[in-house]
Amino acid sequence: MSLPISFVAGDNASDVGRLQFVIRAALSGLRTAMPVRVEAVTNDGGLSPIGTVDVQPLVSSVDGDEGTWEMPLISNVPYMRIQGGTNGIIIDPVVGDIGIATTCDRDISTVKNTSDISAPGSVRKHDMSDIVYLMTIIGAEPTQYVQFNTEGITINSPNAITINAPEINSNGTWNHTGTITASGDVEGSGTSLHTHRHGGVQTGGGQTGTPI
Repeated sequence: MSLPISFVAGDNASDVGRLQFVIRAALSGLRTAMPVRVEAVTNDGGLSPIGTVDVQPLVSSVDGDEGTWEMPLISNVPYMRIQGGTNGIIIDPVVGDIGIATTCDRDISTVKNTSDISAPGSVRKHDMSDIVYLMTIIGAEPTQYVQFNTEGITINSPNAITINAPEINSNGTWNHTGTITASGDVEGSGTSLHTHRHGGVQTGGGQTGTPI
């Protein structure tokens, strides 16, 4: 999408001035990156393939008379996820996010449809129809996060944290505050919490004392 560009004093005074105007006019249509606001998202954080967003460019266009107008909404925009193969970190954009989008230098519509090598879908170049949403650049303080700093790693959630794996291995000391509920057996140094026995106790109806 090319943008109008105003004539400045001296442009028409020489061949060089006229050539500079032509160059500026051509460069005005060269899109690189832009801030955008997410208006719609196909995904909602669930387990699914990478989706798309609809975005609203936030920098208005300016004409030769210094008039401004909003750029149109851009639909079906791929967004970036940290993923390799079937390993990924799922953090889908949400409506209202303000992020940065970059423009591909050729028409990527066929690649979006086929996920394979293909010719450009048209002759357009550096067009806003071929942008990709990268990441949020302006946002509020998070309430759910994984934090890395010099003190270590903090995982915080106001809701549940779920870990699914056939086996979880950990090394080091665990410091825990709160109740621990286990549906299976709990062992310490090879001794079962549920089936272990105490020595030095005469059988009968009495019970052992509390742990010391």
